[in-house]
Amino acid sequence: MKASSSAKPAGRAGIDTFIKELAWREFYFSILHHFPNVLDEEFNADWRGLPWNESGELFDAWKSGRTGFPIVDAGMRELLATGFMHNRVRMIAAMFLTKDLYIDWKQGESHFMRHLVDGEIASNNGGWQWSAGTGADAAPYFRIQNPWSQTARYDPAGIYIKRWIPELAKVHPSCFLEPPKNGNPIAADYPVPCVDHKTERERTLAIFKQHREQTAR
Repeated sequence: MKASSSAKPAGRAGIDTFIKELAWREFYFSILHHFPNVLDEEFNADWRGLPWNESGELFDAWKSGRTGFPIVDAGMRELLATGFMHNRVRMIAAMFLTKDLYIDWKQGESHFMRHLVDGEIASNNGGWQWSAGTGADAAPYFRIQNPWSQTARYDPAGIYIKRWIPELAKVHPSCFLEPPKNGNPIAADYPVPCVDHKTERERTLAIFKQHREQTAR
């Protein structure tokens, strides 16, 4: 039987993804070359001066993988242990820092560069500004990933989470898909969620909207 003309040869999808990633790298190289100020401020001037949260306690919880959001914590612990983090989790962790904890993307950018063995300044900056919604061709500010639904989509069996968070090894993976309803930790020695995602999402949307209205005057 003749293969469909629309079918891709085995491995082609991976090659296409690799090429796309190279294109993103070159794009961010170009941005940094022409706009070196992106290392110190938001590429999109509309978002400069945002009143970021300066909570050192929340930032420390994020850095150490103790936020109470398993998918975020697993990624941050993988980073500390190996100097690497799965690309999908990089986006989840970055958007969580900037949209749930509302902490300046530059702090997350610096932490990643300090620990990533594959850290590259242009791509790291571009990725963080994309997640924060402040960069060139960035995710719009109202795009806020839900760590719980991202877990359901990308790690429903909790394989990745349990690998990097040993205190959750015996917890049923369904507990990773939504915040604990009773306010108690899902395992001993594991923290309850440091924030409520739904509440912080609405708060972030309001802050970004207000800032945009003020800068437009």
